[in-house]
Amino acid sequence: MGQLGIGARAPEFELPDTEFNTVKLSDLLSEGKPVILLFFPLAFSPVCTKELCTFRDRMASLGRAEAVVAAISADSPYCLKEFKVRNRLSFHLLSDYNREVIRKYGVYHEELASLKYVPKRAVFILDNNGFIAYKWVSDDPTIEPNYEEVIAKAAEIASKK
Repeated sequence: MGQLGIGARAPEFELPDTEFNTVKLSDLLSEGKPVILLFFPLAFSPVCTKELCTFRDRMASLGRAEAVVAAISADSPYCLKEFKVRNRLSFHLLSDYNREVIRKYGVYHEELASLKYVPKRAVFILDNNGFIAYKWVSDDPTIEPNYEEVIAKAAEIASKK
């Protein structure tokens, strides 16, 4: 699949969460709120830990934006469960262990530090109809998203409901 741009419909997916429950994109969208999809390379890596903890700490702002947050990596559900517990993360952590969703969204490194098909650090914000309203993708895994920009965009989308 080619690059997904602003205004494109986000591809549907089904992924296991940290309890092996299947979470579908359509389930996240059913809440009628913007959905923030955070793709991250590797649980427990320093930048990923900082990024997800920053989103955890900004959840009050995201709550005011009425956003649903789901973070996706290629780590196993077992690894993500421990990552979630250790970092007290309150949002969905989803395992794309088979690397199908990162391919659908076009956000993967073919090779990163000798690992194959690692997710890129990326943020997609979907409106409540499942269309991409914001997209940020970094080829450099050490670069974090602009948190204030993400929160502001989520609030803007929520206000248009």
